[in-house]
Amino acid sequence: MSHSRIAVVTGANKGIGLAIGTPTPTPPYPIHSPTSKLTPPPVRQLALQYPQSSFNNGPFLIYLTARNQERGERALASLHDDPLLHRAKALAHDGGLSEIRYHALDISQPPSIRAFAAFLQERHPHGIDMVINNAGIAMTGFDTTVVHQTLQCNYHGTLSATLTLLPLLRPGGRLVNISSMASHLNKYSLPLRARFLAAATVDDVTALMADFEAAVAAGTEKAQGWPSAAYAVSKAGVTGMTRVVAREERERGRGVLVNSCCPGYVQTDMTRGGGVKTVDEGARTPVLLALGEVGGRAGEFWQGERVIEW
Repeated sequence: MSHSRIAVVTGANKGIGLAIGTPTPTPPYPIHSPTSKLTPPPVRQLALQYPQSSFNNGPFLIYLTARNQERGERALASLHDDPLLHRAKALAHDGGLSEIRYHALDISQPPSIRAFAAFLQERHPHGIDMVINNAGIAMTGFDTTVVHQTLQCNYHGTLSATLTLLPLLRPGGRLVNISSMASHLNKYSLPLRARFLAAATVDDVTALMADFEAAVAAGTEKAQGWPSAAYAVSKAGVTGMTRVVAREERERGRGVLVNSCCPGYVQTDMTRGGGVKTVDEGARTPVLLALGEVGGRAGEFWQGERVIEW
């Protein structure tokens, strides 16, 4: 089947506890995947909402990607048997527009990202339409190992996936980076907050991440105005990097909208059941930014389907 629209969702497996994009450390560093329980809901919601969206101009292919093939294929099988998708006749095997396929992708490994991009270019030489970068980890504890591995996956991995997949987007496409409410800048000293807000290049944001890692290694992060929280800083990096990339993309004039968002306080294993949103509710903002009408907004930080102050 020829597909009119192509989407990619990274980290799109359902397995809680899977270290998406990093080798599994030994105790005492258990990993939780805070965004993985958003999937397959983002994938499911893309399939459900595509027919009513302005992007609908024919068959829709969604790549569900994950590092772990077994879990990725299990998530794919769950979607093929999903009662909501079946009742809505959203999938091609039920007469709908959407097809979902699994493809391996480890965002912590640049060769994996490059191989996936090469695959997309070969299979879809005319480009793709949307990317939701959902892969990420949250590790228990706080030390140099936790900081390094968290930044490598959440910041550097998301950055690499963003810069590699962005050129594949057709004019008018969308790229969404999943960040977090933990990325808010109210936890930082005024000088650090000013640096985040003034970042003009990706290198400026990357330098902030390097400074944080160095401060942790020296045991001076609190004195320098950083929070002692690897996940929070990594997601601040994602939000800051997304702002810069969106600005650069806007200058290219292709009409590609790049945004970051927090899905909200979702009921996942990471929140230990303390979340107030279901996984499908958590998928609303990312899917809005991928498919919906957002008034041409780009470089913004979204939560609850609206722009909020970072």
